[in-house]
Amino acid sequence: MKKIGVLHGKERSFPEAFVARINSKNIPGIMAEAVKIDKVMQGEATDYAVIFDRISQDVPFYRAYLKNAALCGTAVINNPFWWSADEKFFNNCLATKIGVPVPKTVILPSRELPPDTSAESFANLAYPLDWEGIFNYIGFPAYMKPFAGGGWKSVYQLNNVDEFFEKHAETEQLVMMLQEEIKFEEYYRCYCIGGKYVRIMPYEPRNPHHLRYVADFKPTPEKYKEMEDIVLRICRYLGYDFNTVELALRNGVPYAIDFCNPAPDAEVTSVGQENFDWVVETAATYAIEKAMEHVDGADNLTWGEYIKRSAQKQKLF
Repeated sequence: MKKIGVLHGKERSFPEAFVARINSKNIPGIMAEAVKIDKVMQGEATDYAVIFDRISQDVPFYRAYLKNAALCGTAVINNPFWWSADEKFFNNCLATKIGVPVPKTVILPSRELPPDTSAESFANLAYPLDWEGIFNYIGFPAYMKPFAGGGWKSVYQLNNVDEFFEKHAETEQLVMMLQEEIKFEEYYRCYCIGGKYVRIMPYEPRNPHHLRYVADFKPTPEKYKEMEDIVLRICRYLGYDFNTVELALRNGVPYAIDFCNPAPDAEVTSVGQENFDWVVETAATYAIEKAMEHVDGADNLTWGEYIKRSAQKQKLF
């Protein structure tokens, strides 16, 4: 029996529908359930061929559990090793190397010293920073957001230098990115599952949360294909099995704004019934594919092109 588990927190609509849909298919040798953990022993396998992770970003114990499970052969969606290493500034840097348009972005040291450091810990950091060069590069209006954060926590819209310094003083020990504002004509949120299934959804981030999927943007077939190609390129390079990519169109050019969302919102009350049904069906289909491909004791994780190409280079020497 190949078991598919879903690891989740307070979220209910997606995990329950995901489990129910897999089991309703009645595929011989395949079943799904919510993950149950009563102990975690080093180097010992779980009962799951596949685990769909929706919560380990918030629970370090679960992340450790998933790494051990992956080491013993479980296919974890998403790869917990890469997820632990990934952050938004690196993703923007990578995008510049794979031909994906992104807003101009810089990373900033934290306003306050991290724990167990002193001024001497930053001997290599110029003081003051080249603020003039930074502001000339980014321009205003701009956005400031955590380099490794999720959602809209600690995100600031800034109109000038004075606002920047006022708000940056509030960020304490967070490492922030300062990013060019893309004044867009159209905006899309795009699910990507398995590095091959894409759903492009019109999205209006300026609306109240419950109305953000109420948007009537209608891309041409050519623009749809262009956006789909960008979404696939990003997710294949990062190696995420389940991710959302947000694209803002300025003068017809799709800019990737936010594309590190390995546990994206999939609640039916947020995304709407039609999008929810697609996500449930497609995630179930992909999880079953992973279970059927599963090889006991092997590395069944998905690794992105960036990692695979780096590893391949090492083999040449």
